[in-house]
Amino acid sequence: MGENKIKVVELFAGVGGFRLGLEKSNYEVVWSNQWEPSTKMQHASLVYENKFGKKNHSNEDINEVVTRNVEEVPDHDLLVGGFPCQDYSVATTLHNSKGLIGKKGVLWWSIHEILANKKNKPKYLFLENVDRLLKSPATQRGRDFAVMLQSLNMLGYAVEWRVINAAEYGMPQRRRRVFFIGYHKSTPIYKRLLKSNKLNWLSEEGTIANAFPVQTTNSIHEIKLEGDLVEITDNFNKGKKLSPFLNTGLLINGKVYTTKTEPNYKGEKTVLKDVLQNGEVPEEFFIDEKDIKKWEYLKGSKKEKRTTKDGFEYNYSEGGMIYPDALDNASRTIITGEGGKSPSRFKHVVETDRGLRRLTPVELERLNMFPDNHTEFKGISDTKRAFFMGNALVVGVIEKIGVELYKNILNEH
Repeated sequence: MGENKIKVVELFAGVGGFRLGLEKSNYEVVWSNQWEPSTKMQHASLVYENKFGKKNHSNEDINEVVTRNVEEVPDHDLLVGGFPCQDYSVATTLHNSKGLIGKKGVLWWSIHEILANKKNKPKYLFLENVDRLLKSPATQRGRDFAVMLQSLNMLGYAVEWRVINAAEYGMPQRRRRVFFIGYHKSTPIYKRLLKSNKLNWLSEEGTIANAFPVQTTNSIHEIKLEGDLVEITDNFNKGKKLSPFLNTGLLINGKVYTTKTEPNYKGEKTVLKDVLQNGEVPEEFFIDEKDIKKWEYLKGSKKEKRTTKDGFEYNYSEGGMIYPDALDNASRTIITGEGGKSPSRFKHVVETDRGLRRLTPVELERLNMFPDNHTEFKGISDTKRAFFMGNALVVGVIEKIGVELYKNILNEH
């Protein structure tokens, strides 16, 4: 590794959250890929290229890249990405006794393809997903995660994971995501992990435990992953109501160790009022008097009769939301529909000297710890900028895990 720089490939790059977090320490992105299947105009890729340049950036379906030639993805030490949460189940066919590795279009299998078929496979992985991955699908809790873990196990990786809510470690937004670090069996970290006390690794010694300390915990559950990917697809956790995967865990050598941890953080906290812009907010973000009743209705609690299109009447109820949003706490999670003027239950609304208003694109960027105006680019609307932040991750989480992973890797050399 020249000058101890860790070479990174960033998949599903969005507007570059992983890159921003990692390049604050000694990582170098040598190739990136961002492609949005449902849109002709590749807005996120344009923002990414504007910030980081077009060189070594691919705006093409990653499935097509790896199917054509996996070596188009350059050699790297660390593979990162926030891959989409999809159905990872595996099918077999009569014509192919080995079965199909995954369904076409399911992007987990493009990661798998790189790990399985590149001559120089990456030694480390750093991936992110929504926390419901640990318990999906509803009909077979935890199956998708089990397929993912077993596929990495079969490729020779150990994995540690944790569900992290950024706000519980002083960051400005309540955003829960599951983060995974993978170590190939050729690395000294893998060998250390194999010999370690697994509970100590999860609560004190591991990469994630050092980045985000937890209170000590005494109980750990063991799960043996049995069978190939088809058997796991068909049989894992069948008939059970709960997923066996808790918010913290690791997989090594076919065995899963999982436990429930609680955050241990006593430091500074950034709250919603800390990210607000002063005096420079355009009029369009303020709520029109005539719309206030609509906002109040959508944010309020409801018990009412509703009728479906085909005439079926039912009772509908939902609890009220804090309105306007509390300024002395971390914000609620940003959603992709955060932008635009129309009243909504889920958009943020803050009280200011000039009246009630929505959040600006810069404020949404700050909630994800992006630099101000990172997503500003010719032809990109404020609504689109809000959409990017609803899809993004909190850069501070990536930065902290990246620092600890770097230390861990450096200790190997």
